[in-house]
Amino acid sequence: MNPNAAEFKFTPSAASAAPFVPRFGGPPPGIVPAAAPAPVVAVPAPAPVVQAPPPPQPEPEPEASWEETADKSEEPAAEPAKPEPAPELAPRVAAVAASPAASPAPSPSPKKTADDFKPTDEEVRKEIKRIAAESGVSEADLLKDDADVDSISDAIADVKIDEAVADDTREHLHVVFIGHVDAGKSTISGNILFLTGQVDARTVQKYEQLAKENNRESWFFAYIMDTNEEERAKGKTVEVGRAHFETTEKRYTILDAPGHKNYVPNMIGGASQADVAVLVISARKGEFDAGFRGGQTKEHAMLVKTLGVKYLICVINKMDDPTVGWSQERYDEIVREMNNFLRTIGFNLKADVYYIPVSGLKGSNIKDHSTKEEAPWYTGPTLLGQLDLLKPLDRNAAASLRIPVIDKGKDRGATQVMGKVEAGTLRVGDKLIIVPNNIKTECLGLFMDEGRAIKTARSGESVKVLLKGVEEEQIHTGFVICNLSNPVPCQTRFEAMLNILELLPHKPIFTPGYTAVIHIHTAVEECSILVLVSQLDKKNPSVVAKKRPTFVTGGALVRAIIECAQPVAVELFADCAQLGRFTLRDEGKTIAVGKVMTLQSKKSKEAAGKQ
Repeated sequence: MNPNAAEFKFTPSAASAAPFVPRFGGPPPGIVPAAAPAPVVAVPAPAPVVQAPPPPQPEPEPEASWEETADKSEEPAAEPAKPEPAPELAPRVAAVAASPAASPAPSPSPKKTADDFKPTDEEVRKEIKRIAAESGVSEADLLKDDADVDSISDAIADVKIDEAVADDTREHLHVVFIGHVDAGKSTISGNILFLTGQVDARTVQKYEQLAKENNRESWFFAYIMDTNEEERAKGKTVEVGRAHFETTEKRYTILDAPGHKNYVPNMIGGASQADVAVLVISARKGEFDAGFRGGQTKEHAMLVKTLGVKYLICVINKMDDPTVGWSQERYDEIVREMNNFLRTIGFNLKADVYYIPVSGLKGSNIKDHSTKEEAPWYTGPTLLGQLDLLKPLDRNAAASLRIPVIDKGKDRGATQVMGKVEAGTLRVGDKLIIVPNNIKTECLGLFMDEGRAIKTARSGESVKVLLKGVEEEQIHTGFVICNLSNPVPCQTRFEAMLNILELLPHKPIFTPGYTAVIHIHTAVEECSILVLVSQLDKKNPSVVAKKRPTFVTGGALVRAIIECAQPVAVELFADCAQLGRFTLRDEGKTIAVGKVMTLQSKKSKEAAGKQ
């Protein structure tokens, strides 16, 4: 008890006898409140002090539902309880509480709805700031990423799968058109698209008028493939053109490669995707010799053989030229010269090489046969007919996935890469890894070159792949998309079998320390020769002619250890030929071709150096 309260003296009044009423809230349930008390009047006779009865205990409340619990969790914490007055003061406190001036009981708060539990704008901003600080990115980038994910998901959800492509069992062949500059590659490619209905007559008429305005009347079919102004003005293909056509037997992708020697690296990039090569040779007087003796005819044929192209169709073009006049003697002369060369670089002349005389401008022997008046002596198939007659290629669909990257870009808000499925099978939803950077990702969508959406891409198909969580700057041409469970090895050092071709006049010997540029699948990288392990017998490569030669010259066959400046995705030639064969170029000239025999580590290199 408070000692100060014990000493307090007062005169009892009628109000002191009133029953006790709690200060907060109304009377207990079931009790009718008393009327307002009369004003306090002092009486002379003192009345005995009557203690107010204790308030009855409230009934237990029913168990709260989850909604009421949530309401209470959002309410502010209750104020700390105030101390009860001393017993001597209780009657007067009760009287004051029951007076009309006392505050009315608070009304119950309305029930909260779901909207009341939504975070405020200030709370959202604080949460974004916290997440951005933890993840180490800016708030703007965080909001952008969320918007990108939503937009990508919505865009992919709207993609309609082309079921006709999935049910199409026709073989898909990539056909690269190669040959010396001005042999007629783009003209033949454009005419094929016109004859197969991929380009309408009105478009051809428009290009014909444009060619006349540029004083290039015979180039109008080439304008179908050569799309930029530089190519049309100079009449030289720079980039590899791509187009598609179909026959009743197969589906085809045209790769129109440049013929000028300055653009051989671009040609190699196109030829690395090819299954079949069409070598276009001009029969016009003087042009065949220019391309064969000092031009790109030989080099292109050698490169496609090195890059794994099995079939070679030699198209003798411009047979309708006045200097030729569909002469069989001219045709036989060119066939004889070409056979002598192709035999030396490893082509099987009876099984893998074919010759067709054509007129690319008029379309003779491209889709329809030449007339009796033109070439009564030729009875073989047309160009499209010969393509349909080729035996199907072996496709390893059960192997580990290998897709060398050809190009990249943005589509539907996601990073998109383009490449050819060299081995394995790719499906939407597959977990992937991109080497050599070891970027883990997922296939969000698959599209054919023509833009048709598919669910599965088999070996041999050219596809565009939408990747999840990958920025365009993280991927470069020459990277390889693989299964997450079995990525392709990435090496800076490997042992290879090299066939040395003609070396440069001012660098006539090939020794350790020789530097060059390696082209392997779609990758291009600087490299150097570390060790010449052995020189092999050209007639029997399994026989070692000389161990550890100090140097070799053109025409030699050697095993050497090659070191690249940066890691490159390579595979043993025996496991995946497309990722295990390469060319070496120096100062714009191909000096060697080879295949990967073993993968080397730093320890094996040091051991080789001590031998």
